[in-house]
Amino acid sequence: MTEDSSGRYPCDMHCHTLRSDGNDTPQELIAAAAKLGMHAVAITDHDIDPPRALTLTDGRQIDSVDYAARRGVRLILGYEFSCDAQVDDVHICGYGLDWEHPGLMAEVEAAKRSKSRAYEELCRRLTETGMPLDWHADILHHVDAAGSPAVRKPEEVQRKHIFEALAVRGYAPGWSEAKIMVRDDSKLNVRRRKIEPAAAVDLIHRCGGVAILAHPYLIDEVIESAGQPTRSRRQYIAALIDAGLDGIEASYSYDKTTYKGSLTPEQIEAEVRETYTNRVRFISGGSDYHADHKKGSKKVRRLGERGLTIDEFEDIFGN
Repeated sequence: MTEDSSGRYPCDMHCHTLRSDGNDTPQELIAAAAKLGMHAVAITDHDIDPPRALTLTDGRQIDSVDYAARRGVRLILGYEFSCDAQVDDVHICGYGLDWEHPGLMAEVEAAKRSKSRAYEELCRRLTETGMPLDWHADILHHVDAAGSPAVRKPEEVQRKHIFEALAVRGYAPGWSEAKIMVRDDSKLNVRRRKIEPAAAVDLIHRCGGVAILAHPYLIDEVIESAGQPTRSRRQYIAALIDAGLDGIEASYSYDKTTYKGSLTPEQIEAEVRETYTNRVRFISGGSDYHADHKKGSKKVRRLGERGLTIDEFEDIFGN
């Protein structure tokens, strides 16, 4: 059995919080994992260093790993690098990094700047195509989870915030449909600066961490990018392995994402394990949990829906 009696894996190594595009605070995510009796969760927010300290209701600060441990949960801190400006959905999760490493700190700041510029440009292009969306009025100014007016900093904006605004404006039924609409319109495909995947692997290793390719089958089966010969997904991943990739996600919630193929998540997991078990050090897994039930999404990833057994977790994170 890979799952427990509740139908969940005890270890979910791919989760997001409000610090990127999730809807739980770190404390809420930890509380949800503890309530489910999970062994471990990883916070892998996009392009932002993880919450190493949490602020309690009385104003005191506590180490986030200690906070989770007191609730019986192993918390792993990670960072999901958005990689390759020419190829969609190339994401590499780094775990166990030196968060004070100058190279990582510089990359975090570069990612924030590039995202902000690209998302402001996306609003401009949407407006030009007949879907007016104002960067300041619709994106930076918003209503928070408590229903109160709030203001985001430009570097805090995630693409999901734009998709949500499109849905609020009535341009799409929901944020997920807005995401597909933007993805499939070449005029709206704003390419932002992203770290090259081999450089991300190298940076993760220089920071003392482990590099794991997230959701490999979200990468197109046939890859065509400017200035590059046509490649298959397997060729692309093989190049990452040659660059030192440590692991690859096998168990993942493909039926809740924009996966373009026809395989089930179980079929993909079997194929990834068969193809890569002897080519990388680790096989990982996670749900890509965002607490989307809070936004009324139709396809909701459950915490622990995909992931690892305790033995598999210990093989990667036990030391």
